[in-house]
Amino acid sequence: MQHEEAGLVDLTEEGRAALAASPWYNEDLAPTRPRERSWGTYHIAALWIGMAVCLPSYSLASGAIALGLSWWQAILVIALGNLIVLVPMQLNSHAGTRYGIPFPVFCRLSFGIRGAHLPSLARAIIAAGWFGIQCWFGGLAILAIAAAFAPGLAESRLAIWACYVLFWALNVWIAMGGSRAIKLMEAWGSPLLIALSAALLLWALASGGWSFGPLLASMPPRLQGKALWDAFLPQLTVNIAFWSTLALNIPDFSRYARSQRAQAWGQALGLPTTMAAFAFVGVAATGAAQLRWGELVWNPAVLLTRLGPVSAVLGGIGVIVATLTTNVSANIVAPANGLSNLLPRQVSYRTGALIAGVFGGFVLMPWRLLASAESYFAWLGVYGAFLGPLAGIFVADYYLVRRCRVELAELFRGEGGRYWYRRGVNARAVLVWFAAGLLPLLGGALPLLGVEVPRLLSTAYAWGWLFGFGVALALYPLLAASGPRVDQPPAPSP
Repeated sequence: MQHEEAGLVDLTEEGRAALAASPWYNEDLAPTRPRERSWGTYHIAALWIGMAVCLPSYSLASGAIALGLSWWQAILVIALGNLIVLVPMQLNSHAGTRYGIPFPVFCRLSFGIRGAHLPSLARAIIAAGWFGIQCWFGGLAILAIAAAFAPGLAESRLAIWACYVLFWALNVWIAMGGSRAIKLMEAWGSPLLIALSAALLLWALASGGWSFGPLLASMPPRLQGKALWDAFLPQLTVNIAFWSTLALNIPDFSRYARSQRAQAWGQALGLPTTMAAFAFVGVAATGAAQLRWGELVWNPAVLLTRLGPVSAVLGGIGVIVATLTTNVSANIVAPANGLSNLLPRQVSYRTGALIAGVFGGFVLMPWRLLASAESYFAWLGVYGAFLGPLAGIFVADYYLVRRCRVELAELFRGEGGRYWYRRGVNARAVLVWFAAGLLPLLGGALPLLGVEVPRLLSTAYAWGWLFGFGVALALYPLLAASGPRVDQPPAPSP
């Protein structure tokens, strides 16, 4: 029921027809056809440039400086974190490109047909939260443009909410256009973002008298010794966690790649280089704000309101484009596919995109997550500890247990199928997820409740994503080997 050509596996037309009646199958979840696998290296790199150049990326550097790191320490922690997260991202991309499957279907390999709802919806909730955060940033950018012509609007609550709803609606409309709309938006938006980032860098350089020296000298490190290490390690975890979401659902995009080479080179060229370069832009702009106004402005949306009318308009346009290219790709595709996987017959990708937009934009109240740098980084740290074990499970299952072998048709069969496990759930994967994530989550959550935690829990939380990933990577193959072979169909009932 499946065939392979040039390393890409697809269902035969007969195989698709045989699965059409399955309650676990619809066209949005089905493997991509050969004609749909049209993304080359440029398109993958452009996707990452479009996603990486955004206000939250900028805030990683400026926020790290606000918390006490020096400018070079902030850039180092960002570059290192993205190089680390690129490893599981590349590994999980392989299944998407080879088999053309989206993330929720990929989850069925290790968690079972029904159990896949757990990781896919967990990823969906976090993506929806990011969607709301990005929409809030974009709404503030629209407000900054409007306030350049009517300054009184800057303090109007009604204007703030009107701009937010307008930008939210624009994001949902583009997202409902699917992969073609996303591909077109990223291909045209990425060069514009590079130009606008260069313009912001020039503004910062002009503020320092056309020298980087005064900009960098305005941000001396405030932490030394143990205090520095205690800040650097959580920041490393935060930067890994920042794209740990995409390290999971990267099959949602790599399924459209022409080849493994295209997706691998596109990601390697697009992610770590863009994040490090844009981090330097954030550092320079933060230094310029320190020189001009005597304070570290870590929130770029606030920075826009300090600029003159012309700069505010140009900067606002840049923010709008940057936020669109990131938000639609990174934060709507995963929840839309996750909801479609939950109810394949009732929820299409378009319907899922709309539901996810409402949930992330209003139910999760993103304005609360942006109340301070501390709350922003706490959000990153907690969900990184939550997602690290999932990345470890997926890598261990696909490479160490299955040796990259997948039976496509079985991913859409119900009871009695190869990936049904017991009642549709692989309890071993759920157990590993819980065991690997428990200590980091307790280490992060208990202090928020005013509870003093032992050193073990605080260390597990400080290592966050890395701790959970390592424990799951080691534990899952051991539990998988102790039971029935997960790459073989269950024995028939007597």
